Amino acid sequence: MTHVPAMQKVLRVEDFFTRVGRVWPAGRRDLHWHLLPTEAEARALTAPYAEVVSRPGLQPVPPQWMHCTLLHAVGAGRSAVDADGLVDTVRQYAQTVTPFTLTFDRPAVGPVAVEISGWPGQPFAELGTAVTEAMTGSGVPFTAARSRYPHMSVAYTTEGAEDVDAVAVKASLADVAGPLSATVYVDRLHLVEQWHDGAHITWEPLAEVHLAGAGAPA
Repeated sequence: MTHVPAMQKVLRVEDFFTRVGRVWPAGRRDLHWHLLPTEAEARALTAPYAEVVSRPGLQPVPPQWMHCTLLHAVGAGRSAVDADGLVDTVRQYAQTVTPFTLTFDRPAVGPVAVEISGWPGQPFAELGTAVTEAMTGSGVPFTAARSRYPHMSVAYTTEGAEDVDAVAVKASLADVAGPLSATVYVDRLHLVEQWHDGAHITWEPLAEVHLAGAGAPA
């Protein structure tokens, strides 16, 4: 009897900036808590895939704008919150957390981004809970957009995304020689005011909060 494989569901790719613009319009500055790679870490994460994601419908993320989001405080800008008080609250918690390392693997293609996922998830999730609680305690109105797992986008979908052949991108990623995992040493949190222009995401740094005994990894 001949086996007929089940038909695979076709991944429909759409413009990330169009989707996110429904709740985060271009130009509006929202507070974000991030884990940020160093320049060297970011280049190690992005360099193997630079050619693959440089195609119509995809917007590569430059190394200096690579970010691992803990919390997007949707609708809350810097002027709406006592930033000093917020940072002090997060700092008290951060001094109970030991620095750790996140490991990121080969990217996956999703409907709005080409992203790399990382592990371990537990310390990441605990930091996300802490900054969300601190934001809530500040009294500023916002909608919490938490990251459920550690990840960074190496490219966002943009204008022309509907023509992106997701299978072809996956095949090209599979052809990149390994080993490809890279690490990010997490010893601080970053509070930024972030915006996009419909094609790129950028931010203004507001504060860094160091974890307990933060320093270079052994």
